[in-house]
Amino acid sequence: MTRTRVRLGLLGLALLTGFATPTAASAAPAAPSPTVEEQRLDRAAPQEILRRSGFDALAPRLARALDSARSYGEARRAVAREGSGLWRHAVDRAQGRGPDGGDLSRDDDRPLYWARLGMTREVRTWEPRFGLTDRERAALLDELERTSRGQDSVRYPRGKDLKRILLTGFDPFTLDRDIRISNPSGATALALDGTVLDTADGPARVETVVFPVRWQDFTDGTVERALRPHLPRTDLFTTVSQGRVGRFDIERTNGAWRGGFGDNDNIGRTETVPVSDPASQPQWTTTTLPHAAIVAASTGRFPVYDNTTVTEIPAGGSQPVVRPDGPTPGSTARAGGGGDYLSNEIAYRATLLRDRLGLHDTLPGGHVHTPVLQFGAGNTTEVTDPEFVRNRLDIIAQVRAILRVAAEAS
Repeated sequence: MTRTRVRLGLLGLALLTGFATPTAASAAPAAPSPTVEEQRLDRAAPQEILRRSGFDALAPRLARALDSARSYGEARRAVAREGSGLWRHAVDRAQGRGPDGGDLSRDDDRPLYWARLGMTREVRTWEPRFGLTDRERAALLDELERTSRGQDSVRYPRGKDLKRILLTGFDPFTLDRDIRISNPSGATALALDGTVLDTADGPARVETVVFPVRWQDFTDGTVERALRPHLPRTDLFTTVSQGRVGRFDIERTNGAWRGGFGDNDNIGRTETVPVSDPASQPQWTTTTLPHAAIVAASTGRFPVYDNTTVTEIPAGGSQPVVRPDGPTPGSTARAGGGGDYLSNEIAYRATLLRDRLGLHDTLPGGHVHTPVLQFGAGNTTEVTDPEFVRNRLDIIAQVRAILRVAAEAS
């Protein structure tokens, strides 16, 4: 049954029975409008990406399931099923399982991103005949976000002879600058989820999750909720994001500051990173990854740097100062090695969580910045090209190599 038919049927019933239009106090809340992020979905490049990967059928399938739901419980089960199915489909495609679905390269992370937005838009604008409260809609959206990002599917086999690695990636971002953008950290998460690395110390199982590029989600604790159950059971973790052109960086220090750059909903935040128990919040956290071993190893064609630079307000000072060798005692953070955006924040939150769990001295963890994923020279309109694919594959392969070195050196 389509939504149009539902609305017409309800209108006819009201006319036949003489029902008055419900008052604002008794009516179900109106469905909200699509977000800024969801509105980009209708542009040509996202539609081409969805069509050329076969992911264009997934949001309509969720819409049909919602229209068939006779209760909130049925709707929630449909959302959980389709969200988990989207994540599994994206991982399978990236790892060569199942049909291609089109001619877009399998390593591409963008079909997952745009399909998810199509699905969240369906949930956000859905008006069921049985009514839906704001809290219920928010719960459906949260269910979809968690399941479609792999956040509820982290599973490690039992046994002591297997190292456990947790890796996080991000959605594409700066989409108003270039709607075609891919994020190599998200592509790496899809390529490595559930895979096993052969290391000198034995096998290491990699599990991955992906996070949104939205300040509010981080304020609401999405990182801590996703990582807290798993950090005590892992042997190594790394948050990964896209960083600088032509290089990898192992970020030595993370700062407790948001610099205000607009997120995927074009919202900026300039403030101290909001965390629980702010009275005990440090200005800085540090990596416990084996950075020296990673930098010294031959992991791929991009150079890898141990980045120790931060920006601070020195103790007793008032103006930001760049420090190439890390923060000075008593200083206030203005940028970690990874900057003052969500790359820095996920590294700060993950390492702060590590420390608050009492794992600083036993759990290697930190942040890896990948090179910027670039299109081939002269490509300003096409959604893909051979050099773009090669760059992404090389970045994925080098992250895998970095993980292997980190596992062997830990």
